[in-house]
Amino acid sequence: MTVELKGVHYDVSDSTREYVEKKLKRLKHVEDLIVDFHITLSREPKGLYIASSDAHFRWGQNSHVKVEDRDLFKAIDIMFDKMEHKTTKEKEKIQEHMAEKPEI
Repeated sequence: MTVELKGVHYDVSDSTREYVEKKLKRLKHVEDLIVDFHITLSREPKGLYIASSDAHFRWGQNSHVKVEDRDLFKAIDIMFDKMEHKTTKEKEKIQEHMAEKPEI
């Protein structure tokens, strides 16, 4: 899994980068299924932070999550909660599909 972290109108500090890397461990169970994982942290002029992420799976499926909050770390937490749920659900769908596939 290739991970890209970037900031838009926000300079990503080392502490924020470490926090995101710590949260990435929550996706350990699906890291072999994800090819690219892009995280964008942006700051709006009125003090609102936006944390968004895109997961690109091996079979071509994409998942996108976007969270807005006044606290950056809270937005990151919620984003990872949602992404963990989406990726787990996608993994279950693929496992069900593979189980239904008849052997030839």
